[in-house]
Amino acid sequence: MRLMRELWEVWRLLISAFLLTLCVSPVSAVVDLKPATSPQGYVARLLINEAPFPGESGYVSEADTRAAMEAILMTLHARSVTLPIPYTREQVADTNSTNILDVITAGGERGQVDGFYRNKSGQLAMVPRIEDRINYLMGIAGQGKPGRFSRLLDYAITISNEYFDGELHLTDRFGSLARVGSIAVTGGSYSWMTNRPKFHPGGYFVKIPNSDDGVLGGNRFFTLKKID
Repeated sequence: MRLMRELWEVWRLLISAFLLTLCVSPVSAVVDLKPATSPQGYVARLLINEAPFPGESGYVSEADTRAAMEAILMTLHARSVTLPIPYTREQVADTNSTNILDVITAGGERGQVDGFYRNKSGQLAMVPRIEDRINYLMGIAGQGKPGRFSRLLDYAITISNEYFDGELHLTDRFGSLARVGSIAVTGGSYSWMTNRPKFHPGGYFVKIPNSDDGVLGGNRFFTLKKID
């Protein structure tokens, strides 16, 4: 009889534990991405789209992807407000506007930032593949406890929000660059492209070498040649 009571107690505990697992769900990551129609949401999507995530080509580490996001945002900022003399914004960014959204969308669908443009009504737009990828990444981030995907998504969102709130405290990591080999340069990043030998924006853009961390998140960054 005592044995039966002990067995029943064991079974009761096991059943209780099983029911508890059914009632308690794991904490899921919540990614608060603003609408793509907002400046914050649009730029966050650009940073997410231009930087690699775990398992993708160009991915090295969380730190490297975060650095790439920062460098891309600082490049866009530089193109919109701080061009070195005697360069003009039209030369560097294909627009006269100082609005970062105009800098992003200049040139249309295949313009300054591939896939980011304004539609015929002048509204911010993206090609479908970009939203598809972001939805995929957010789906992964929403499965289970917060991990690498949610942290990287959150970082892009955070620095975009802070930028438009005037609370972002980042500096251009290439700002102090004075020479690339024998070439005198202005310092600062003014363009980026996928890191492939054949990709170069042309003109007075100068490739920032690996020795100066010119490749981040699978992207090559470019400064400008110093001219009189």
